[in-house]
Amino acid sequence: MSNRLEIRRASDPAELVAAEHLFDGPARRDWSLRFLAAPGHLMLIAYIEGLPAGFITGIEMLHPDKGTEMCLYELGVAEPYRRRGIARALVSTLAEVARERDCYDMWVGVDTDNEPALAVYRASGAKADATFAMLTWTWN
Repeated sequence: MSNRLEIRRASDPAELVAAEHLFDGPARRDWSLRFLAAPGHLMLIAYIEGLPAGFITGIEMLHPDKGTEMCLYELGVAEPYRRRGIARALVSTLAEVARERDCYDMWVGVDTDNEPALAVYRASGAKADATFAMLTWTWN
């Protein structure tokens, strides 16, 4: 991994717009403001020489009888920066933040055939917990 890597928590919609090439679509200002203002929502952006190269989002989930856990919601690294340890550094940084916030664990849902993602998560210390089925309600 390059020593030019810097990981910072996003705090301004302009940072999200500058990193939107990493997302599935353009960053909308209204959604960006809402995301950044929501308690427990985190976006960490990895920069190489000042340019956004990757990101990770986490969402704290709180339950009365379990406490708080961190959901690793999404992870992405731009093609030219892959296989350089950036994804693992982002996962490790999110895990540090989760521990600092007293989360009892961190989890991620991932397709069982997504070998690159599984490799990153395993290299970051994650272990398979159980077979996971995701069901979705779609309104749009």
